[in-house]
This record gives sequence, structure tokens and C-alpha cells, in this order.
Amino acid sequence: MVMQEWWVPMGVVLLGYTALGLTGFGSALVIVPLLAWQWPLPEVVALCLLMDVPASAFHSGLNWRQVQWAELRRLLPGLLLGTLLGLWLLPHMQARWPLVLLGIYVAAVGLSALRPAAAPKVQPAGAWAWAWPVGTAIGLVALIFGTAGPLVVAWLSRRLDNAQHIRASIPMIITVAASTVLLGLAWEGRLSHAVIWQRFALLIGVALTGVWLGHRLARHVPVARLRQIICALLVVSGLMLALRAVG
Repeated sequence: MVMQEWWVPMGVVLLGYTALGLTGFGSALVIVPLLAWQWPLPEVVALCLLMDVPASAFHSGLNWRQVQWAELRRLLPGLLLGTLLGLWLLPHMQARWPLVLLGIYVAAVGLSALRPAAAPKVQPAGAWAWAWPVGTAIGLVALIFGTAGPLVVAWLSRRLDNAQHIRASIPMIITVAASTVLLGLAWEGRLSHAVIWQRFALLIGVALTGVWLGHRLARHVPVARLRQIICALLVVSGLMLALRAVG
């Protein structure tokens, strides 16, 4: 193993998880497109999901008191359903245009939230009805594309008006979504490649360091500015999803 070959992957992972530590999401949107130039895309997606579980859990632990656990309870049934649906659909579907539409929707949500007049939140009375389809979409997208962070942010940005609560709650939901997806991938035998676990062992320390760095940076960012950063990243990530689908 030549150490020089790992400088780029280590830098990409550090950058991706620093973004997650700062905003609560975005790691896969940085890591997957960049590392896919060096390694096969399915291996990169699996590796990113494996790192997302401990890294996102670490982020939630650093922000434990601000995590909104009720949002996870609303989404959890849909997450499980979406994972099962994805396992069934994955061998049969070409999801280019659904991903384009998803990316456009996510970017539109980010643009709407950036406007001075905030978009109206989903009312608690209707949260359970909306949470099932949204949770299903999160589980399905996470399984097929390896990243559902923009969809999680789109939901939470309409449910919560506190940027710190949004930032703390995103990784908690991503942790559960990635865990359910990994169980599905393991069932399908897609985590049996030794090279994935070797890369995980070498890069997970870098990922956790990035989360810690991002968390430290977030302490010095005003709440209003943090919300703007999250919304701007939402716009960029939505456009990246759409471009990735048509590319």
C-alpha cells in the first residue's frame, strides 16, 4: 500500500465530514462524486454509508440536548418501509428522472428557505400523515443513491425553525437511515468485499476528526448565518443530485 495514494481520499473525507460537523449533513455529497473518480461508485456509496453511521452518531452525541427525537419517531416507520421498497426495486429500476425531480425539489426548498419570508411549517396535526411518505422517500433514496441528507433537511427545515435544532437532528436521522440501509445491503451481500472494510478502517478516524472540526467551527457561526449556510448547501446539493442523474 503506497501512502501517497491515500492523501486524496483522506483530504476528501476530512472535507466532507467537516461539512457534516458544521451543518449536520453534506458528507456524501462531497465524498461520493470526488472518490468515484478513484474507486468504483458502488464501493464508494457503501463506504460512505459505513462511515456515516459512527460519524453522524458522534455528531448527535456532541449536540445531544438539541436533538429533536420526536422527528425520528415520526419518520422511522417510513424509513423501514423505504428500505424494504428499495431492496425490491433496486434490481428493476432506472431512477434517473426521479432523481432529477428530487434534486430540483430539494434545491427549491433551499431557495424558499433562503427568502426573508420563511416557508410555512408543516403543522403538528398533519405531521404523522406527511412523515410516512417522507420517511419512505428517505429510506428509498438512501438505499439507491447513498445520500438522503438533502431530503432530511428539506423535511426538518419545514418542521423546525431553530437552526441549531435542525443541525443537531439531521445526523441523528441519517444515522438511523444509514443503519437500516446497511442492514439491507448486508442482507443482499453487498458489504462482503474486504476492500470496503479496509478503506473504512483507514478513513473512519479522519471522518470523526472532520466532524469534530466542523462542530468547533459551528460554535463561532451565528444562528442566522448557520441557517443560511444550511439552506445554501441544500440548494447546491439538490443541483448536484440532479446533475449526477443526467450526467
